[in-house]
Amino acid sequence: MDKVERFDEQRLFFATGRRQGESVEAIGTPGYVPAALAGLRRLERLRYDYPVVLVDEGAEAGTLRSVTSVVDETLREVAPRGLEGERMRKHALRLEQEIRVLVAGGAAGRLRELWSAAAARLVAPRDHEARDLLASVGARLAHDGEVVGCGDEAPAALATHLWRAEQSRRARAFRGLVDRLCVRLADVLRAAFIHSQAGQEPESLRAAIGGSHREDFDFAAMSKLLVRGTPKDELPPARRQRIEWALGVLRGQRFYPDPRLAGRPDAPSAYAFRFADCASAVAAYRERLSALALVAKAIAVAELEADGAYVEAKDDPVFAHFDESALGAEDLALFPDYLVCIPPGSNDAPQNAGLVEMLSSGLPVKVLVSTDDLLEEAALGTGHFAFGVRSARLANTATGLGGVFVVQTASANLYALRERLAKAFQHRGAGLVSVYGGTRTAAAGLPPYLTSAAAMESRAFPAFTYDPYAGENLAARFSLEDNPQPEADWPVGALAYADAGLQRMVQEMPFTVADFVLCDARYAAHFARVPRERWNDAMVPADEWLALDPKQAADRIPYVLAADADDVLHRLIVDARLMQTVARCRTFWHRLQEQGGIHNSHAEVLLAREKAKWEATRAKEIGEAAALAAAATRQPAAAQAAAAAPQAAPGQPAKGAPAAEAAPAAPERNPDEAWIETSRCPSCNECQNINDRMFKYNDNKQAYIADIDAGTYRQLVEAAEACQVSIIHPGKPRNPKEPGLEELLERAKPFR
Repeated sequence: MDKVERFDEQRLFFATGRRQGESVEAIGTPGYVPAALAGLRRLERLRYDYPVVLVDEGAEAGTLRSVTSVVDETLREVAPRGLEGERMRKHALRLEQEIRVLVAGGAAGRLRELWSAAAARLVAPRDHEARDLLASVGARLAHDGEVVGCGDEAPAALATHLWRAEQSRRARAFRGLVDRLCVRLADVLRAAFIHSQAGQEPESLRAAIGGSHREDFDFAAMSKLLVRGTPKDELPPARRQRIEWALGVLRGQRFYPDPRLAGRPDAPSAYAFRFADCASAVAAYRERLSALALVAKAIAVAELEADGAYVEAKDDPVFAHFDESALGAEDLALFPDYLVCIPPGSNDAPQNAGLVEMLSSGLPVKVLVSTDDLLEEAALGTGHFAFGVRSARLANTATGLGGVFVVQTASANLYALRERLAKAFQHRGAGLVSVYGGTRTAAAGLPPYLTSAAAMESRAFPAFTYDPYAGENLAARFSLEDNPQPEADWPVGALAYADAGLQRMVQEMPFTVADFVLCDARYAAHFARVPRERWNDAMVPADEWLALDPKQAADRIPYVLAADADDVLHRLIVDARLMQTVARCRTFWHRLQEQGGIHNSHAEVLLAREKAKWEATRAKEIGEAAALAAAATRQPAAAQAAAAAPQAAPGQPAKGAPAAEAAPAAPERNPDEAWIETSRCPSCNECQNINDRMFKYNDNKQAYIADIDAGTYRQLVEAAEACQVSIIHPGKPRNPKEPGLEELLERAKPFR
């Protein structure tokens, strides 16, 4: 089979996804994995962010710690220097690895429990010394709490833990406020009772005296003396009614019930604030809103009454109309936030249809949206993949709602982003956390940690945060800093491998969306293996293929590097349908980059304009200075020549003086030829972004036409229109058969 036939077979697969001939093979099962991930398939052998400990005791209760960081901190405290310390570290690190194996196998529990279970698996029954050593380290672990692996449960577990920590903080603040108000109101009632006739009754006086001295007093006689002139009730009826009403509401509220009443039959039951869908959370919020307004009103009344500042003529009309409409942000901040954890596969459920409306309405709700499938068929039947609003686009949509704290990340990155997550749950107002947890149909058994990390690495699910109140501009509110190499289209890493001669080779390799899709076994049909003996020059890496202009790309076939189960390197060509998805993801990534201040087109245009102005001013100054210097040099010689020359008649040139020569005329440009005013180029890259083979930069980084035949007349016209200083002149088309010339010639008129 010659090279042309091989290329035709590969081009057929690229265009249609059909395999024909020997130069394209199905990748089959168990399938291949991206070459960059081949060495990471056995994660339990590595030290990384997972498993995570949900710390629930001590000074750091409510935080997240990785098992690795807990072991390291503990060893710093307990391991002595020298050989004994090294022995302790060696045993502890082996045990840490065993905990990872247990968690990967589905084990659950607290860290100290898993520590004991791992020790029992590792240490021989008769090795009492090692068992005691590990037991002593386990007893002194720096932190403890439930241990969570990077599985389906991780996003909800971590989010719920951070949410509960914030609700505990609010509960302490709420109980502190309400308890103080209840004590002060009770003191007002108690003081009024003491000074009332009822408070002067013999039994009331007896109850106020210590037991050892009660028999020394005649309380009946004392009551007769004290009751004279004592009012029946020191408090006006209206005030007593307000105070007793406020106390009843505050003691019976169900948002943060008094923990001291727990277990009593009359204790109020606490509301639940964690839900699995949006509709249930909205219904609960609406149902409790009147009760919330009642508690907020009771707090306001209690504060005034405790200070003796309630004025009926002024305050009665206000509180008579106090309802839900009177609640402000400060009032809502006292009460719990609602947490909605939408499990994977339920994003499109009818009960979650109101998600965006719920976020935009400003409800005090935090929503976790978990997804395990980013790829889906386009709903309009276009034959393309789509990244629906319920997955990779939802978080970006939420940033435009106003006031919503947004976090998007992969589950592999949750621990690294823990401080931002905690801030999201502390935010006053709505919040959205969108997490991709990895696919359930991973190729060759890749763990969820790797597939979720691959989604973020490839820009299929970029990480970003949006804090609406972080500053006055988008630069302060929007952050892309958690993505690897955020300034690049694709992150680039070094791939080390052995060639056919067993020589070590290192290759720089970008990680694209095509590499990420290879992680999902369902989409193996979009790849085809090319045997090594049929590799050819027409095959180019997927990232390079995307950078080609359409004419060049038509003669090339994109591929990605993959590894099989034996870690043998292969080239897998990619079909056009998937490459279109890769291109769309790159476009979306470019938009996120602009939001994050990377390659911002507005900033680049402004910079180009200012640079052009500066260069024009500088050139003018240099020209004027050169002219002045030349004039100063010529003036003495010109004066001497004028003195020595004979006088001529008026209107005639002096004898012996040469006639003045005319200045050379500027060369005329043929209006039919394309050209660029290179000296005025502001280096804005607009023309090179359209066709970097037609347009090149000289040593001064200023554009010129390098190869007029490397592109189309349409690209010339588009470059002229995109140029910020209008220095590109497209001339006339060289190919009279190019489609759309009539329209293009009309568009080119202003620039000829």
